[in-house]
Amino acid sequence: MAKVTTDSTYNDISESVLLITLIVPGIECITGMIGNGFIVATNAIEWFQSKRLSTSDFTLMILSCSRLLLQFWLMLENTYSLLFPFSYNQNIVYKTFKVIFIFLNYSNLWFAAWLNVFYCIRIANFTHPLFLRLRWRIAGLMPWLLCSSAFISFCYSLPISKDVYNVFVNSSIPVPSSNATEKKFFTETNVVNFAIMYNLGIFIPLIMFIFAATLLIISLKKHTLQMKSNATGSRNPSMEAHMGAVKAISSFLLFYIFNFVALLLYMVNVFKNNSVGNILCKIIMAAYPAGHSILLIFSNPKLRRTWKKLQHNVKFHLKH
Repeated sequence: MAKVTTDSTYNDISESVLLITLIVPGIECITGMIGNGFIVATNAIEWFQSKRLSTSDFTLMILSCSRLLLQFWLMLENTYSLLFPFSYNQNIVYKTFKVIFIFLNYSNLWFAAWLNVFYCIRIANFTHPLFLRLRWRIAGLMPWLLCSSAFISFCYSLPISKDVYNVFVNSSIPVPSSNATEKKFFTETNVVNFAIMYNLGIFIPLIMFIFAATLLIISLKKHTLQMKSNATGSRNPSMEAHMGAVKAISSFLLFYIFNFVALLLYMVNVFKNNSVGNILCKIIMAAYPAGHSILLIFSNPKLRRTWKKLQHNVKFHLKH
């Protein structure tokens, strides 16, 4: 697992690969920035007008803000690394990009995990005293949980700036038909160190996702059995809420796992720079926040109504 940085590497990049690497993740990032910007603007306007905002909407707004920054940074790093490869591979520039990238990515995953946990606690029907106590206190705890998660993400991103994960090897290789030698610099990732730190930073929110989804499925099953015993055939609001939450968490968990694998492969330098595998990882990482923001808009009644209203207004102004 080595990443080779030489002058000839960048000269071999074809124009088609360069365009794909720029255009596809760029379109995904712009789509995600529009979607997340819409979520932030909708909740911010409501907060400004009513002077209050529900805990779920506040958490969703913070999540969308982090994704907005993440997608902007992804687009900036991708463009900069392709157009200015020599400057990008300077030690301090490369580390700066990676530290901020990891911080935003970890924060995004933690915020999303807390949003799904909040939905689970609010919707699931359990009578255990601990669960009821948590339901009563979760609204007040959420701001502190989000701040703590941002601090944890910052702490886990710092080791990248200290070369905890990297081993540098400088070797001289003979050049054919010449007495000269060519120096190549290899940056090898210490997979053990990286895997430990990476999994500690991302494993806990992943477990939170799975736990929240499991509780919702159990609650849904209990509620379904209760409805059958009461001979109730039609769905009630509680059933609809359960089904909507299970679908939302399941779809996001799928995005989460794909992003988990792509981010891991990208950070440990499994693929060469601008190879097919590397480009695919970038596409998946850009698609994750964009795709989930679209799902959030169409699964949230308030956001869906506002989006349709915005579409109607845009069409009206275009016609006139």
